Amino acid sequence: MGQLEDMAIFVRVVDAGSITKAAEQLNIAKSAVSRRLKELEMRLGSQLISRTTRQSKLTQAGEHYYQQVTHILSAVDALNEDTSDAPTRVEGTLKMTAPLSFGIMHLTDVIDEYAKQHPSLRFELDFSDRRIDLIEEGYELAIRIGELRDSSYQAKQLALIRCVICASPDYLKKMGTPETIGALAGHDFLEYSLGQTGKIELVDAHGQHHYHVMNAKIKATNGEFLIDLAVKGHGIIAIPTFLAYKKLARGELLPILQQYQLPTLNAYAVYPKNRFLSQRCRYLIDFIAERFGDHPYWDQF
Repeated sequence: MGQLEDMAIFVRVVDAGSITKAAEQLNIAKSAVSRRLKELEMRLGSQLISRTTRQSKLTQAGEHYYQQVTHILSAVDALNEDTSDAPTRVEGTLKMTAPLSFGIMHLTDVIDEYAKQHPSLRFELDFSDRRIDLIEEGYELAIRIGELRDSSYQAKQLALIRCVICASPDYLKKMGTPETIGALAGHDFLEYSLGQTGKIELVDAHGQHHYHVMNAKIKATNGEFLIDLAVKGHGIIAIPTFLAYKKLARGELLPILQQYQLPTLNAYAVYPKNRFLSQRCRYLIDFIAERFGDHPYWDQF
C-alpha cells in the first residue's frame, strides 16, 4: 500500500471521527487502520492525530496536512477519471441518503432505471429523515428538502416542492370548508413535527404573507401517516404535493383556500464541498434533475 492509500485512510479517519468508524466504512480491520496511520506519521516525522483512550483529535500539523491532502486526493481522482480509457463506464459503490417517504415514493423508478443503465454500479441507500453528516458517515450524496444550512456542503436543485392545504370530504362536510384564513380558527390540524414551526404561512394574490397558528390535534414525524389520518377525517393538513398527490387525484383529499399559495421548497442534491464528486454521482444528479425539474409529475394531479 502506497502513500496515496495511507493519505486516503488518514482522511477517512478524520472524516469518520474515529479509527473504529473508519475501519467499519473501509471494511478492514481496526488494527490495519491504526498501523497505516502510525506508519504515515513515522514517514512524515510528525504526529497527525492526538489519540487518548477517550478521544482523538487533529494536531496542528494534522489539521494542515488534512487540508492539503483532501485537495490532492480530489485532484488525483479527477485526473484518473479524465484519463480513463472508459470515461462513460459508471461503476463503484454509490452511497446515498434521502428522506424516507420521498425515497420510497419517488426514487424507486429512478434507481431501477439508473441501475439498468449502469449494471456495474452498486448502491448503498439510506432512506431516513434523520440529518446525516455526510462526511462523518461516509456518504457521497444526499437528497434534502427545504433550506440548506450547512456551508460545508454544495448543492444542486433537483425539483420544486410545492405544498397544499387540504382535508377529506367527510371532514369538510362535518366541520365546514373554510373560505378565509380567519375561518381556520376552531379547526383541527395534523402537523408534521420535523421542521414545522406550528403555524401555516399563506401568500395572497398581492404577495402579502398571512399566518395561522395551528391547533394541532396530532403531530407526527411521518407525512404518509398524517395523510392517511387526514383521509380518515381527523383534520386539515398542510403537506408537500409529492406526498399527497395520489389522494388529491382520487378526491380523497380536497384542496382548500386555493386563492392562497403556500411557500415553495426545493429538493436538492447535496454533497461535501471541496471534494471530488464521482462520475456516478454527477450522472445520477443530472438524471434526477431532468426527470423531476420545476414541474414534476406529482404536481399534475
